[in-house]
Amino acid sequence: MRAVVQRVREATVRVGDEEVARMREGLLALVGVAADDTSDDAAQLARKLVGLRVFPDRDGRMNHALADTGGTLGVVSQFTLLGDARQGRRPSYQNAAPADRAAPLVEAVVEAAREAGVPVVTGRFQASMEVALVNEGPVTILLDTRRLF
Repeated sequence: MRAVVQRVREATVRVGDEEVARMREGLLALVGVAADDTSDDAAQLARKLVGLRVFPDRDGRMNHALADTGGTLGVVSQFTLLGDARQGRRPSYQNAAPADRAAPLVEAVVEAAREAGVPVVTGRFQASMEVALVNEGPVTILLDTRRLF
């Protein structure tokens, strides 16, 4: 699984005219599922998201995680993170999991984070979404459970 994670002051997710998620301070994770990802990848990503120390302590050093700050985790599915644009100009998405495999794995990330005591908001799977955020820092981290980067 891959994720682009941003430390945010606030974020919203809209589908058409409907606001489906709103959060204050926390982490917003855009999550992509690879065709060969498993529930182990989902658990690993959830642990990493919950424990990622990117929030400042009293000295301004990034030493705190979501659980320390009371922040929210936003999870938005994004299959385009598995796009491969190494050849040509049109990305290939052949490495992305089909929706029927990806949806349960994204939900597994959400549930594992909730079980860890972190409040979670989500986008809507397979919907065309508008994601608005205020990146704080800015802090942006790339994660990959296969450690490709």
